[in-house]
Amino acid sequence: MYKRYRYVFYGRVQGVGFRATAQMIATRFGCTGWVKNLDDGSVEMEIQGEPVRIEQVVQALHETSRWISISRFTTIELPLKEESQFSYRF
Repeated sequence: MYKRYRYVFYGRVQGVGFRATAQMIATRFGCTGWVKNLDDGSVEMEIQGEPVRIEQVVQALHETSRWISISRFTTIELPLKEESQFSYRF
């Protein structure tokens, strides 16, 4: 069963390759959705896939880059959407 979540990540998450890293990891784990920078310095991500895969994406974001430093994040569940890839938005 697939789920969809919206995450907002806080910390050192802009200007450090977060969006490209999120796209690469999400694609590797077979998830769809998107990621974008917000004006307040945080990063928003909507991600859809198997819950265990989504957890793996979030865990990998914490561990993959020495430049990314997530201090906290919020999450809410969303309705599923029809989409075929994971992208980043401007």
